Amino acid sequence: MTTMIGKEIQPFVAQAFKPTAQGKGEFVEVTDGDVRGNWAVFFFYPADFTFVCPTELEDLAEQYETLKGMGVEVYSVSTDTHFSHKAWHETSEKIAKINFPMLGDQNHTIANNFGVLREGQGLADRATFVVDPDGVIQVMEITSEGVGRNAKELVRKIKAAQYVRANPGQVCPAKWEEGEETLAPSLDLVGKI
Repeated sequence: MTTMIGKEIQPFVAQAFKPTAQGKGEFVEVTDGDVRGNWAVFFFYPADFTFVCPTELEDLAEQYETLKGMGVEVYSVSTDTHFSHKAWHETSEKIAKINFPMLGDQNHTIANNFGVLREGQGLADRATFVVDPDGVIQVMEITSEGVGRNAKELVRKIKAAQYVRANPGQVCPAKWEEGEETLAPSLDLVGKI
């Protein structure tokens, strides 16, 4: 697999189930054009009505307001349809907590664009991509089937990516948290860290 870091997202059009405040939700179209101009997370998971996936999506839903406050939109993506997403949202206590768009990718365009479609299976890998306002991938994470992700760590990584974008010449060291000291790479730092 080649890295997607620094690559621009490719064109796509998808139908999504978007939960609403009234609880019913609606079907909406989402395109790559909708993503540009804002920070975005593409949160791929293998399938609706599974095991690790609802725990991850619930965890992400619990961080959604924080992410929205950071100017980040979340798009969960699986190769299921938007109809399946709606049914899952209506029947699962964990998935009912989701307020972000759930993209259907039954034609596999988005999973192929991000390089996470499992060949011969028609399912997406468990993968996360953070896209900057220019549509460029800044963070990616792919785990095996049985390894769930941590939304709090995703929030930390996005804060670091946003800081680096806003502060050219600065980088965030390991475990960096917002407000902590950063580094300015230079010849003077070589061998001193």
